[in-house]
Amino acid sequence: MTTNNSNIQEINSVTSPVTPLQILKTYFGYDSFRDGQGEIIDTILSRRDALAIMPTGAGKSLCYQVPALLLPGITLVVSPLISLMQDQVKSLNEAGIHAAYINSSLTEGQINKALSFAARGVYKIIYVAPERLETASFLSFALHTPISMVTVDEAHCISQWGQDFRPSYLKIIDFVEQLPGNPIISAFTATATEVVKNDIARILKLKNPNVVVTGFDRENLYYQVEHLTGKQKGIFIQNYIETHPNESGIIYCATRKNVDTLYEKL
Repeated sequence: MTTNNSNIQEINSVTSPVTPLQILKTYFGYDSFRDGQGEIIDTILSRRDALAIMPTGAGKSLCYQVPALLLPGITLVVSPLISLMQDQVKSLNEAGIHAAYINSSLTEGQINKALSFAARGVYKIIYVAPERLETASFLSFALHTPISMVTVDEAHCISQWGQDFRPSYLKIIDFVEQLPGNPIISAFTATATEVVKNDIARILKLKNPNVVVTGFDRENLYYQVEHLTGKQKGIFIQNYIETHPNESGIIYCATRKNVDTLYEKL
C-alpha cells in the first residue's frame, strides 16, 4: 500500500508556497479545476468546514485529495464501500501519493502495520469504513496522530432519507469531537435533497460551512430511449455492437433468464 514518494518530498522542499494548481498538475495531470473544485479546496485550506453536492464524475475526490497534500498531518476519509476505497488508494499510490485503507478486507496484522506506518507519517490519506471509527484501537491511534481533516464521502448515508442509510455514519461526529486540534470536516455526495443536505450539516455539526452545489447535470452524458419489442431488442443490440466494435459497454436485463438468453446470442 506504499509507493515512491519522491514527488511529495520534491514539492515539500520548495521554498515558495505550493499552490493547489501545482498539486493538481504534479499528481493528477490536470491544468485547471472543474466547476466548484477550486472553491471547495480554498474553503478547506482556510480551515473552514465544507459540504459539496456534485454529480458523479465531477471530481469530488480531488476536492479533498488536493488539500490533504497541503495540510499538515493526515486526512481521514470515511467511505462506505471497500471496492471504492481500494480503487482510490490504488490510484493515489500510482500517482506517487502515499495512501492506505483500513477495512474488513485486511487481517489484524495488516491493519496494525498500516496504523504503525500512519503513526510515523508515511501516509497523507487514509480511507476507513465508518464502523472502524467506533473501535478502541482506531480511536487510540487517532488520538495520538495529527489528524488535519476528516472527510465524509457518500455523506447522504448520514441521513435516514439518504439512499444507503448506515447507522455508523451517525457516530462519525462523536469520533471527531474526541480528536485534538479541531480537525476540518468536509462532506461530499452526489445525492442530496434539501432535507438530506440539512441533515448532513446538522448531524456532522458543520461550523459555518461553505455549501457548494454545482447541480446534477452531466454534460458528458447523453440519454436516448428506444421503444422496442422483444425481437427488436435483439436486433438493436446486434446492430449497436457491430457499429461500435472498439467500444466497451454494459447491457442491463430485467431478469436472469434474459441475461442468459442474451449471453448465448452474443
